[in-house]
Amino acid sequence: MTAASSHTGRLLVATPVLTDPNFARSVVLLLDHDEQGALGVVLNRPTPVEVRDVLDGWAELAGDLPVVFQGGPVGLDSALAIAVVPGEPGPADPLGWRRVHGAIGLVDLEAPPQVLAGELGSLRVFAGYSGWTPGQLEGELDEGAWYLVDAEPGDVSCQQPDRLWRSVLRRQRSPLAMFTTYPEDPTLN
Repeated sequence: MTAASSHTGRLLVATPVLTDPNFARSVVLLLDHDEQGALGVVLNRPTPVEVRDVLDGWAELAGDLPVVFQGGPVGLDSALAIAVVPGEPGPADPLGWRRVHGAIGLVDLEAPPQVLAGELGSLRVFAGYSGWTPGQLEGELDEGAWYLVDAEPGDVSCQQPDRLWRSVLRRQRSPLAMFTTYPEDPTLN
């Protein structure tokens, strides 16, 4: 796989035919996609768990929705964080933050939160992640399980995660926008 064929930094938006409860109506940010497989986090699955209850010092940086999100079905006992660094990329990324794509990057939760406090525009914490073995994601894309679209920095910190699926589809300049009206249960239509 070449860098040009990598989907790192893009969104996977579940199609209406994807009914697996882990991914139905989900929006996944791909953090890594290469010949080893793919890894991402579900952006629209908040949990009732507060960040302050599991990560000391990070809640203040988590903004107006300081809860942990379920990033996927894998590794639910681990945490990772994504943050947006506003402005144009500089010569060096902030200490404790690794750029994934554009202004979006991974946060080192082992770093002291104070080091990043002045650098981050928004932060979101995830329990677990979503993962695909080599070729698995490509197979799911071929089967029509996912729409592959560009991410925007605001997707990471969306204040209404229950509306993110529709919002991402609505902004597409293609027939995908029509799926925003697809009913949750088409049998009730």
